[in-house]
Amino acid sequence: MINAIYKFPKPENEPVKSYAPGSTERKELKEKLEELKSQTIDIPLIIGGKEIRTGNTGKVVMPHNHNHVLATYHKAGTEEVKAAINSALEARKKWSEMPWIERASINMKIAELLATKYRSLINAATMLGQSKNPFQAEIDAACETIDFLRFNVYYACRIYADQPNNAPGTINRLEYRPLEGFIFALSPFKGLYSNLFIVPGALLGWSA
Repeated sequence: MINAIYKFPKPENEPVKSYAPGSTERKELKEKLEELKSQTIDIPLIIGGKEIRTGNTGKVVMPHNHNHVLATYHKAGTEEVKAAINSALEARKKWSEMPWIERASINMKIAELLATKYRSLINAATMLGQSKNPFQAEIDAACETIDFLRFNVYYACRIYADQPNNAPGTINRLEYRPLEGFIFALSPFKGLYSNLFIVPGALLGWSA
């Protein structure tokens, strides 16, 4: 049983790396750029944790070099969309019943991985897929996503802690219901790792 009353501290904005000549982050980014440019990635649909390949494909090309194909992605049809909705609704129950501290911890772990292990990957993919320079990719892809995850955890923590006053002889308690359906999200760019998402609920799964 989880009975800890945990308070997440207010995060700082993720520091923007300089990518100056000779820096570690510049070396890692250049290596990742060469790695991604040297291959053609196959991007399946992910439904219920399984890779789905429809055979109805499209090409992801560099905006600054249309002759360079970065990836082939599989398009979703009516059946795949229905399957994604059903999968999200099935996952919703387990996610909504998970203690909020566990959901928050998952988001914090994702943020940490993006800030470290996968930072060069998300930035390189953004540079190649959207023709951004290192600074634009750093602030738009890495830092903004990391901040989104960490600050959402912090503010969810504050929302849960905001409870009504008690009258004499009574205890007033406010609980937040999980979402009753799924969330549809269409990412604004068609790139190496952007796609259509149908997920079981908000990142922390709460609604007033």
